[in-house]
Amino acid sequence: MLCSSSRRWAVRPLTLNHPNHRNKILLFLFSPQRLSFSSSSSSSSSRTNIILKSQSESETHINTIIMEDEVSKQRRSMEFLSSKPYVPPQWASHLNPIPSHIFSLANLPTPIHKWNLPNLPNNTEVWLKRDDLSGMQLSGNKVRKLEFLMAEAVAQGADCVITIGGIQSNHCRATAVAAKYLHLDCFAILRTSKVLVDKDPGLTGNLLVERFVGAHVDLISKEEYAKLGSVTLTNLLKEKLRNEGRRPYVIPVGGSNSLGTWGYIEAIREIEQQLQIGTSQIKFDDIVVACGSGGTIAGLSLGSWLSTLKSKVHAFSVCDDPDYFYDFVQGLLDGLEAGVDSHDIVNIQNAKGLGYAINTPEELKFVKEIASATGVVLDPVYSGKAAYGMIKDMTENPKKWEGRKILFIHTGGLLGLFDKIEEMNSLVGNWSRMDVHEDIPRKDGIGKMF
Repeated sequence: MLCSSSRRWAVRPLTLNHPNHRNKILLFLFSPQRLSFSSSSSSSSSRTNIILKSQSESETHINTIIMEDEVSKQRRSMEFLSSKPYVPPQWASHLNPIPSHIFSLANLPTPIHKWNLPNLPNNTEVWLKRDDLSGMQLSGNKVRKLEFLMAEAVAQGADCVITIGGIQSNHCRATAVAAKYLHLDCFAILRTSKVLVDKDPGLTGNLLVERFVGAHVDLISKEEYAKLGSVTLTNLLKEKLRNEGRRPYVIPVGGSNSLGTWGYIEAIREIEQQLQIGTSQIKFDDIVVACGSGGTIAGLSLGSWLSTLKSKVHAFSVCDDPDYFYDFVQGLLDGLEAGVDSHDIVNIQNAKGLGYAINTPEELKFVKEIASATGVVLDPVYSGKAAYGMIKDMTENPKKWEGRKILFIHTGGLLGLFDKIEEMNSLVGNWSRMDVHEDIPRKDGIGKMF
């Protein structure tokens, strides 16, 4: 036996192909105490046993079964909401500055699975990185940035955080939740139309969550926002709070600054590790993601360029133009002393359509059809537009994508769908009253209302 029956083990298979280890099967037992290696199969359960068994000469790969003790998994889950010193990937250790600490806020790693999209170019595979499953109230890509930003806020002794975004901002919702987790107040400046700026914003989608957890909401019209900018607005609120004796920490739009960029540098390390222990010998040629504030694509593209991944990053901008984002991402890279040109590591295409958070009927129909075909629900503001842009490009330029393996990053934003109910209503008419013939016997009380 490989382990005592009194211990429970989680099993994950790994297939590798390495010339130095052909014709061998390795069984890795990861103990909760430490990791060590032994050629013996009778080591104690607190050690890692490697059992090598010869295979026939026709074997061309290693089948590795990784058994990880569930106790160790439970221990890691107990680190949720705790801060710990941050150690960067070796390939990113030259960047500067390196964050000192990271807060555990997300449920990681998020899954990767094949996405069976219809009508792809020949021999093209699309896989999905499910960052929409990084949490519940904290779901989406923003939580990865907040793990670093909140750590700095707490280290600086802040008693509240300020951030800013659109009326249905996923980032502001995630920030409000993370702040309350860490006993901080959250002040959110939300951009809305001038006809609604003096009215209660309601409880639709993200607004319900952020107001439910007690975020202080300040509304600003889009017109005023355009004339003042996010930096001026957050600084005005910061000074107001300081004058009241508060200690605010400002988080920029989308959490996108050089510190927040580490969230997706770290995500690249996560993807690397997932590919190393996965059952499929996958190498992704491309990474596709939505771009709304720039921090996610900065981290993904820099991480992919520095790491062993070397995937080409394609970003579909859902607001502003590609030129703006090339310049903005360059500023984030320079802030880390990365020494690389943004044009060399990311390809940015325009997918904003009618504008930020505004959808065409075709885009909403696409989101509905993808959900019906694959079970994956995309948000209409970010990943929905990015996937729409990707499929459109594949249709117009199939040779460009033929035979490639693509990893699409689902950045979350499900709550944004609730703001599109009226526009989506005509797309989901598949309901009817159940017809039960009168001849079917009835008896009062037989149906229990659970």
